[in-house]
Amino acid sequence: MTSLAPSDTDLLRAAYAAFNGRDIAAALALMAPDVAWPRAFKGGFVRGPEEVRAYWTEQWSEIDPRVEPLAFHPDAQGRILVEVHQVVRDRTGQVLADERVGHCFTLAQGLIARMEVCPLPSA
Repeated sequence: MTSLAPSDTDLLRAAYAAFNGRDIAAALALMAPDVAWPRAFKGGFVRGPEEVRAYWTEQWSEIDPRVEPLAFHPDAQGRILVEVHQVVRDRTGQVLADERVGHCFTLAQGLIARMEVCPLPSA
């Protein structure tokens, strides 16, 4: 079983808190300069902090997503699967999605290098 360093969990919790608080600067400070981030709302990936900033700014102008980490699962490849509770609302507050989803992170030198949306572990 692969173990998870407390610092890795702290890093990811801080990233979720920054995202939910709409603190882009704090979230970007936790990412590698060449971070790859999924455009889950639109498809594909963005790369680097300025593309992540632009994507989130566009996303938040159209929807209001909140993601709360529930569990952290390290895998044999060194990634961390985070099980999250995701609630997405439209700009009027109407719930568009309320579900559990998986976010798979690759960390490098104490920073987020890549995030992907991935399946949750089987029960």
